[in-house]
Amino acid sequence: MPNRNDEKTRVREAIAELVDAYAGPIYGLGLRFCGNATDAEDLVQEVFLNAQKGWDGFRGESDPKTWLYTIAARACQRMQRKKAGEPDRVASLDAKLPFGERLIASIASEQDGVVQEQIRREARSRVEEAIAGLPEDFRVPLVLKEIVGFTVPEVAGMLGLEEGTVKSRVHRARLKLREAVDAVLPRNPEPAPPSAHEQRVCLDLLNAKQEALDRGVEFDGAVICDRCRSVFAALDLAQETCRDLAGGVLPEGVRERLERALERAG
Repeated sequence: MPNRNDEKTRVREAIAELVDAYAGPIYGLGLRFCGNATDAEDLVQEVFLNAQKGWDGFRGESDPKTWLYTIAARACQRMQRKKAGEPDRVASLDAKLPFGERLIASIASEQDGVVQEQIRREARSRVEEAIAGLPEDFRVPLVLKEIVGFTVPEVAGMLGLEEGTVKSRVHRARLKLREAVDAVLPRNPEPAPPSAHEQRVCLDLLNAKQEALDRGVEFDGAVICDRCRSVFAALDLAQETCRDLAGGVLPEGVRERLERALERAG
């Protein structure tokens, strides 16, 4: 018959290894999910307390990262209440795109090094604000997909949603981030020529671009007009900025409080 103390020791050691590997990134995730350090710390504690409690159900049969982030996403959904004034939805895919603007945004990667660095700093600040302002139903799948790096099917499984729902929410949330990035980009001095395509074609191309971002593959931009090129470049910059937000470090004292909580619960 297995020794109960040996089993508890084994579980504590396994959880300690997961804390070493994932507590910092999950804290960073909590900052994106919850918007403040106190809730992020609470989220870290809840994730690892639930992991310790549910260890027998895990048994190492799935990826521990997916398992922990699933716990984190669902814990955040329980913790979060709708913010006062928070919108119930995000604008449709064709909202606030520069179809009729006289001057369109320049391409960040085509600016000189100093300007690129300034754009990236400002874009990071604007993207963080835009993520924090998203409704929870859009913020959580976006963070899991664009910051943590899970695939659409993985996010759907973690949240118990249809893949099409995850795609729709991520696509709309991306356009909010594109809008935030676009605000820091310099305008081209010359008016953009009229679109080479009907608006419907541009929207179809936008959907194809989003699908390419979903899969992490290159998009063939040979047939796009200058307006679509500007939009797509801003989408790329928004995604790159999200990747820069990945990871995290536990603040001083959080690890100790987490270890005490695990010891009490164990």
